[in-house]
Amino acid sequence: MILHKLDGYIQAIYLAEHDNGLLLLDGCARPDVDTVCEFIATTLNRPLSDLKLIVVTHMHPDHAGAAHKLRSITGAKIAASNNPSQWYRGIDGFFMHLTDMYLARWVAARKGKKKRYLWYSRTLKADYFLADQHTLPEFEQWQVFHTPGHTDRDISLLHKPSKRLYIADLLVKVKNQLVAPYPVFYPKLYRGSLARLNDIQPKTLILAHQNEVEFSAINLPAIIDDAPTKPMTHWRSVKTKFKQALSKTN
Repeated sequence: MILHKLDGYIQAIYLAEHDNGLLLLDGCARPDVDTVCEFIATTLNRPLSDLKLIVVTHMHPDHAGAAHKLRSITGAKIAASNNPSQWYRGIDGFFMHLTDMYLARWVAARKGKKKRYLWYSRTLKADYFLADQHTLPEFEQWQVFHTPGHTDRDISLLHKPSKRLYIADLLVKVKNQLVAPYPVFYPKLYRGSLARLNDIQPKTLILAHQNEVEFSAINLPAIIDDAPTKPMTHWRSVKTKFKQALSKTN
């Protein structure tokens, strides 16, 4: 297995090259469609049909935004958690979907990226639904672990022979420190997912927005201690800022 790292719109893109085909570890952002296709066709000199599977670790714009489009171009299958419901369901989900795309655009601006088309369906139509600890279809070297907390359906992917674990947004690096992502909808589940890393005992952690890090080099107990105990969500942030603004006027 050769793991290629590409520079995505606002996140890293990880493409695993196997003899039997190509595996995309996450669904990328909508502007990354051309990046992935050009890399396969030009750099790897392989047909686009060699992309066999696209995993969507969760439904945020930089992890699911390109999945449907890439499937329509390449014929690849989409795999996601076997959570029975859609993440962006109902009227709340509609507005959260819009908010998440706005946040993605804000991150892109902070990175100095030009405005790009970010729209993608808030309803994921997956071909495979992944149970905890099962292996990926067609790629049995890779094992699925449910690691919710950031959302209710986050998954991580372990390459068993090398013990490299792709954790998507389970951790992010801020000021050279590994911390919880934003948002964290389910803090208790999130802490459990962090603790589960000790059970998995990977050699390295592959982060969606930073580089690969040695698992032995991180202070996991300290990260768990600093993890949020209450939900950190869009609505709570709005309420907090509203209360702060209100207190200043009184």
